[in-house]
Amino acid sequence: MTLIAILLGTISAGIGSVWLAALLSFGALARYTQHMLSLAAGALLGTAFMHLLPEAFESQASAHDLFATLLVGLVFFFLLDKAELWHHGHEHHGVPGDSPGPDHDHAHHGHSHGHGHEHASGGWAVLAGDSVHAFGDGILIASAFIADMRLGFVAALAVLVHEVPHHMGDLIVLRRQSANNRRIAIVKVSLAGAVTALGGVVGYALVDQLYGYLPFFLIIAASSFMYVALADLIPQLQKRATLQETAAQIAWLAIGIGLVMLVSALAAHEH
Repeated sequence: MTLIAILLGTISAGIGSVWLAALLSFGALARYTQHMLSLAAGALLGTAFMHLLPEAFESQASAHDLFATLLVGLVFFFLLDKAELWHHGHEHHGVPGDSPGPDHDHAHHGHSHGHGHEHASGGWAVLAGDSVHAFGDGILIASAFIADMRLGFVAALAVLVHEVPHHMGDLIVLRRQSANNRRIAIVKVSLAGAVTALGGVVGYALVDQLYGYLPFFLIIAASSFMYVALADLIPQLQKRATLQETAAQIAWLAIGIGLVMLVSALAAHEH
């Protein structure tokens, strides 16, 4: 009975949050792409700095080990991005129309790989980070269900609501990576979200042994969101903009961070 409850809770939290985020991202807000990039950067940074890192550092793990994991995570996602761009570059080598065009005018902002290649950037890091984060969420939900059935449902609901702002960020990144295909973006993030159920099952079987590693799952997930926000999204917002456009970018960035902080505060209150 507990295992069935864990499966229901983790699937609802993992996939339900993605579909809710898709409704919000691709509904009325879809036409404001530039604003959504700012919102995505804010949501990813907010999730990393206001939720994942504090939770990891509240554990018994040593700060030195956690910072070392964060550093390794950031370097790993940088190399993953490099490998993806290198692979993409070889695939498109010598293809007509792949010559430098207007998209290269912002090369000095860190996107020297042109428009087609820009879509490849950040996608794998988001999915890897999402999967690790979802696995950790699954273990957390399983632990809550094992402790008390009612606490389990509260934890599943908290995870579902909590994931919405940052899944909105993920969907924006992956839609750009998938040549603006919303369906592919939703399927990819849903598959990463489904890893929550795997975390739930593994958590149910090995909750005592795995619980000590949870802080490291949180840190690796945080490193992926930090990398994508700082290396992929924010450089795109660094183009020359009017004062009004800059103010809008800052406002949407703040809204993304604020949403995550609000949901974090509500989740903490529920606990």
